[in-house]
Amino acid sequence: MTDPQNTAPSPAPRETDKWLEAGPQNALAIYILYLVGFVVGITAIVGIVMAYINRGKAGGFVESHYTWQIRTFWIGLLYSFISALLFIVGIGFLLMLAVGVWVIVRVVKGMMALNKNEPISDPATWWI
Repeated sequence: MTDPQNTAPSPAPRETDKWLEAGPQNALAIYILYLVGFVVGITAIVGIVMAYINRGKAGGFVESHYTWQIRTFWIGLLYSFISALLFIVGIGFLLMLAVGVWVIVRVVKGMMALNKNEPISDPATWWI
């Protein structure tokens, strides 16, 4: 039997930082992880996982950012793979640079829209 006088109160639920919860701070953290991914590649993978986990939870304009981030990762990976194959022909290096610029432009465009609390106008596009 347990003694009701000796029971310890249950700990309060732990509060997380806002960047872990689905929302604008989380979307901004994912954009930053993508940019850091140019130096430390694993952060882009962490970013895509976070985008998949939080997609469908945030609601509002942030949902378009999660779709934009997920598509940026996968399309960028596809373009990078094609560029790597074209290294044999000799144009792969230039195409890889173009892919890097493409990713940076999409991330900056997304960060600017997020800063204005606006959705991405066409998150399903393959272009910029």
